[in-house]
Amino acid sequence: MRLSRRSEYGIRALVDLVRSEAAMSSAEHPHPHPVPVALATLAARNRLPPKFLEQIMSTLKHGGIVRTTLGARGGYAMAMDPATITIGRVIRLLDGALAPLPCVSLRYYAPCSCPDEATCSLRDVMLDVRDAMLEILDRETLAELAARQGRPSIDPRGLHADALAGNRP
Repeated sequence: MRLSRRSEYGIRALVDLVRSEAAMSSAEHPHPHPVPVALATLAARNRLPPKFLEQIMSTLKHGGIVRTTLGARGGYAMAMDPATITIGRVIRLLDGALAPLPCVSLRYYAPCSCPDEATCSLRDVMLDVRDAMLEILDRETLAELAARQGRPSIDPRGLHADALAGNRP
């Protein structure tokens, strides 16, 4: 599975909103209604195309993830507790199925073109891929992702992301 730009940009914008709201609110000074973040600000901070981000945010609004405030000080804010919103939920909202093949999708099943789906070895492997992927994406929340932001990315083998890309120190 390859994450679409739509989902990548949507998740990046949501993490920005979560972090903005956390910065505005502290234990000493809780802010009952987070200050909305303007679309232009979200787009600029995350280097995202504003028109495309506007479409993404509209989908997230209709899905109940964010809310909007109109006016000069308007913008977007989280509509739900980020600790209850999984990455899988966001991707499904923006892109639909998470499964690598339509024949292994739990929510958007469609038959494959293979001659015998019941004995297809590729389908068998893709079922395992789907299950592993869902286990992670339906567990990780926006709050957890926001807490990770700013920390160096390390893969399970202990290599920095830069080293994986071939950029050796």
